[in-house]
Amino acid sequence: MRLLILGAGGVGGYFGGRLVQAGADVTFLVRPPRAEQLRRTGLMIESPKGGFTTPVTTATLARDEDWSLILLSAKAYDLDAAIEAIAPAVGPRTHVLPLLNGLAHMDVLDARFGAERVLGGIAYIAATLTAEGVVRHLNAVHRLDYGARGGKHPESLHALSAAFAKSAAEGNLVDDPLQVLWDKWVRLAPLAALTCLLRGPVGRIVATEDGADLMHRCIAEAAAVAAASGHPTPTGVLRSIEKSLTEPGSSFAASMMRDIERGGPTEGAHVLGDIVRRAARLGVETPIRRIAWTHLQVYEAGRAGA
Repeated sequence: MRLLILGAGGVGGYFGGRLVQAGADVTFLVRPPRAEQLRRTGLMIESPKGGFTTPVTTATLARDEDWSLILLSAKAYDLDAAIEAIAPAVGPRTHVLPLLNGLAHMDVLDARFGAERVLGGIAYIAATLTAEGVVRHLNAVHRLDYGARGGKHPESLHALSAAFAKSAAEGNLVDDPLQVLWDKWVRLAPLAALTCLLRGPVGRIVATEDGADLMHRCIAEAAAVAAASGHPTPTGVLRSIEKSLTEPGSSFAASMMRDIERGGPTEGAHVLGDIVRRAARLGVETPIRRIAWTHLQVYEAGRAGA
């Protein structure tokens, strides 16, 4: 398996680094300054699961070099640029594995590369890239779920699973990646909606008089949209979501909240706007999420100077 990873930041850098550590053939497609930094320092990872530094192979321009798999871990607001960056590398036997949150990106990728080439995947990790170029893993979770949509898994995914089996990170081949995407969305959308709207982590929100009730209502909204879309959230998954998003004292917050705090762009349109629009088409009421999405639109307008 020859694996090309777009970027060497929190998600791509972490999982790519773990695969390099396990002996996989990995190349990172990065901008020239990051390529020079990696050449000088190697890929540096700090993690509660064990930190390490490793030399890595980089490229600054994509070419068709018979890649088995391209891992796409860009932020949703960079999706168009990411597609243009990887397009020259998509050869006749290449599959694209996106790790973005939500579902809006799937239609965009299908239109560009063909649905038969686009796999489904999701990352479970909290990680960031520091100003010094260190990939910092922030929690104990580091898992990728991935699979072909409605068909036989390509050999590249079996090879990816074999590589993960030799690594410190977890790779999980799933038969219904769209369900996995919906389950992650039902978890993330309430988290993003309320931590961004209320500017605080889960523990601070549920410590208020109405915070826990608001969180339960927000989870129920997302679950109703998933069910109406044909992907009801399994009972066990829903219980896990409710437990993690109402845990007293929890410091859990969406990365989108941190984006707002630093004045950066957000994935609001992809994570919240899209689910609001889907809900409207399906006749599902999402009053809390509509307020949160309106709030993010006002924020983005302010960033744009409107």
